[in-house]
Amino acid sequence: MSLHDLTLAAARDEFRKTKASAEKAFAQLRDEDFFVRLNDQQCSIAAYVRHMAGNMRSRWTNFLTTDGEKPDRDREGEFAETAVPRDEIMQTWERGWAAVFAALDSLNSGDLERTVYIRKEPHSVVLAIFRQVAHYAWHVGQIVLIAKHVRIARGEPWNYMTVPPGGSQAFNRAKGL
Repeated sequence: MSLHDLTLAAARDEFRKTKASAEKAFAQLRDEDFFVRLNDQQCSIAAYVRHMAGNMRSRWTNFLTTDGEKPDRDREGEFAETAVPRDEIMQTWERGWAAVFAALDSLNSGDLERTVYIRKEPHSVVLAIFRQVAHYAWHVGQIVLIAKHVRIARGEPWNYMTVPPGGSQAFNRAKGL
C-alpha cells in the first residue's frame, strides 16, 4: 500500500470512528435531548450537528478547487437554537458526512501534495484533512459529554463506548496485556 493510500485509509478510519462515537451517543438520547443546553454559553447537540454538517459541506464540496469557506455558508446560523424533528437532524448529519467521504474517495495519487485553501489560508491536502479530523473529534467529544450529562442527570445509566471506569484491568486481560 502506498503512503497516499495509507494516509487516506487512516483518515477515513478516524472519521468513521468519530462519526460512530457520536451515533452511539445519539442512540442513548430521547428526541428532546438534542436541544438540551447545559448553560447559556453551551450549544445543544442539535446545534453542534448543524455546525459540523455546515462545516463539512463547506470544507469538502469541491475540496480541491474552491476555498473551504464557501461564500453561502451561514456559520452563525448553524449555532441557532431551533428545534426540528430528530429525523431532520439525522439527515443533516448524514449529508455532512456524505460530503466528507465523497471528497476523500475522489482523491487520486498525487493529490495529497496539492494545496487547498481554507479562508484563503493555504494548507496541504494532508493538513486540511487532519485539521478536520481534529475539528470533528473536538465537537463529537462535546456531543458525548452533553449526552452523558443528560442521561445521568435523569438517573439513567450511560452506556460507555470505550472502556468503562473500573474496567481497564479486565479489558487489558481480555486483550492479553
